[in-house]
Amino acid sequence: QVQLVESGGGLVQAGGSLRLSCAASGRTFSVAAMGWFRQAPGKEREFLTRINYSRGSTYYADSVKGRFTISRDNAKNTFYLQMNSLKPEDTAVYYCAADRTTTSAYFRASEYEYWGQGTQVTVSS
Repeated sequence: QVQLVESGGGLVQAGGSLRLSCAASGRTFSVAAMGWFRQAPGKEREFLTRINYSRGSTYYADSVKGRFTISRDNAKNTFYLQMNSLKPEDTAVYYCAADRTTTSAYFRASEYEYWGQGTQVTVSS
């Protein structure tokens, strides 16, 4: 099992920045990649970004490309989502997730085996 705990959410004005953290524990050696998703009320869970551990490859959704950055600190078993130029439409619950395999379907939530509890991000206009 892998446990994931997010932190760093909160209220920010449009144009501002936030950094989310996701601390991983447990059988982290079994993880091949980590991702971030979000879910707004009444909407499906949306893929944002992913990082593959083997080569450090990263993937971004068009909606956040150029504004959000995924990174990791191996020594701390923690990875991050730096969010800049935030917009009101970025308001959602943000989740980190772990995938035990590499896959071309990295944008599908069903590919990820482990999930954090979520952290609320609210962007005011």
